[in-house]
Amino acid sequence: MVGTLPKQATLVEKAKSLGLKFFLVSYTDLLGGTRAKLVPAAKIASVAKDGAFFASFASNLGLGPDAAEIAVIPDPESLIVLPWQPTVGWVASDVYFDGKPFEAAPRMILNRALDRCTRLGYSYKAGVEAEFFLLKQTESGYAIADSLDTLERPCYDQQNLMRQYDLISTLVGYMEELGWEPYQCDHEDANGQFEINWTFNDARTTADRHVFFKYMVKTLAEQRGLTATFMPKPFSHLTGNGAHIHNSLWQGDTNAFEAGADEGGLSPVGYQFLAGVLAHAKGLLALCSPTINSFRRLGAAMTTSGSTWSPRYISYGGNNRTHMLRIPEAGRFECRVVDGSANLYLALAGLLAAGLDGIENQMQPGPRIDANLFVRGSEFPDLEKLPANLLDALEALKQDDLLMAALGEDAAKTFFEFKYEEWNQHNAQITPWEMSRYVNC
Repeated sequence: MVGTLPKQATLVEKAKSLGLKFFLVSYTDLLGGTRAKLVPAAKIASVAKDGAFFASFASNLGLGPDAAEIAVIPDPESLIVLPWQPTVGWVASDVYFDGKPFEAAPRMILNRALDRCTRLGYSYKAGVEAEFFLLKQTESGYAIADSLDTLERPCYDQQNLMRQYDLISTLVGYMEELGWEPYQCDHEDANGQFEINWTFNDARTTADRHVFFKYMVKTLAEQRGLTATFMPKPFSHLTGNGAHIHNSLWQGDTNAFEAGADEGGLSPVGYQFLAGVLAHAKGLLALCSPTINSFRRLGAAMTTSGSTWSPRYISYGGNNRTHMLRIPEAGRFECRVVDGSANLYLALAGLLAAGLDGIENQMQPGPRIDANLFVRGSEFPDLEKLPANLLDALEALKQDDLLMAALGEDAAKTFFEFKYEEWNQHNAQITPWEMSRYVNC
């Protein structure tokens, strides 16, 4: 087990102790893609020192074909041994260019936000609820993998859950081996949809593990002839994939959101952090729900189960899943706009920057709303709605000076280039619905 090795052990030492033959030296690009090189353990010392080199233009980090290579330097503390291939170790990495930290790389953006948090005397911890669908390919496209999973309201259904016991139990067993402390798994609200929860940790560790979790789920599904997808809304009539984030700040072993919490569940500093997230909600949406498809999930029409489980308003409540922010118990709050397509490094960096802004400016969120906003949202005319599409979210992000500074000029420029291109490609498509609707105009 990696956890039994000294915390500061080098990758060379870890390779010897664990019998590793290769390392997957991995980094995450600005679109959330995972890129890697497979490095023999015999050569990991030089990579740990100088980095693995990637052609910059192919890196999805905004550099041109004329730029020199980026150097990807692995973080030894992030090492995860592939449970299904135990001679291979995966490592998250930091990106360097011209010998300096490359500020436009997502993990580096989160690192900067965490450094600011540390300077203010806090550490940021986060947990993620990772939802995914299991699909199979057919002649007519993708379908739910389990043809018997057809209930209108399948959430928590025992029969549907246990038919996927082989895959789910294997995943949980691997996570236990890795020391993640998974504590529950279930069939989610949509047919073919599942969720596995594991124990929260410092935000960078949670982001690293989420990247690996998606890789692990997809790999094990492929081994069984299936496709696992974290796509926000694969089917119009079914609930989409969230990646809800639970947030807390700590001072040593003390949860700063819990110490001095009122009956609503948060301390004064917790409410200030929450207020900052609400204040920057519109711009945050471009980082937390960053795809065209994300907005099929947010504020969607009703699903066959009877609820979309996704918010429409910039609001908060207690243990109430109709709000953007939910306080399920003392000491933490959940952000429900983060979906399965999110680059968690960017989403966490944005949430942290917004929350710290709330603390520094002693923002107040106002009274919580206990109503069911799926039904009664129109009764609160002062509530602002979340952006309705990716373009609106991008424009809101562009107007948010704090979040733009958190991204940095180079990352923001590249992120917008990618996302505007995505929007333009989307608008260039003629859908079957449009043909059916307008062909007789």
